[in-house]
Amino acid sequence: MKLHELTPAEGSTKVAKRIGRGHGSGNGKTAGKGHKGQKARSGGSIRPGFEGGQMPLQRRVPKRGFNNIFAAKAAIVNLGDIDARFEAGAVVDAQALMDCGLVKDCKNGVKVLGNGEMTKSLTIQAKSFSKSAQDKIEGAGGKAEVI
Repeated sequence: MKLHELTPAEGSTKVAKRIGRGHGSGNGKTAGKGHKGQKARSGGSIRPGFEGGQMPLQRRVPKRGFNNIFAAKAAIVNLGDIDARFEAGAVVDAQALMDCGLVKDCKNGVKVLGNGEMTKSLTIQAKSFSKSAQDKIEGAGGKAEVI
């Protein structure tokens, strides 16, 4: 086999559509843009959110609140994900969650939410738990420890 004999895998390449290159192509004359008007011109697309000069919705709605740049947001994990990745009787803490890839960053702690089912008895240590998460953990015979 030589370099000039190599071909791409079947279906991996697609021939570009040649717009505005004669009737026979099926995309000649107006090149699929219709007749005249702003959208037929070069550079003639309108920006997202433009409403024809009417005051756009984004500017009509009042501004509310702010984002606190100092807020310490805990990493969030759902019970269903924990249940799928740990064996019964395991102690699950922030480091264990990082090791298995459920959280990327836990410097502000971990909050456990109750989405999903608990089938195993686990001891889970976290900064906080939602009420439903706590009920499901204890219902499965496990422990929810706030650290």
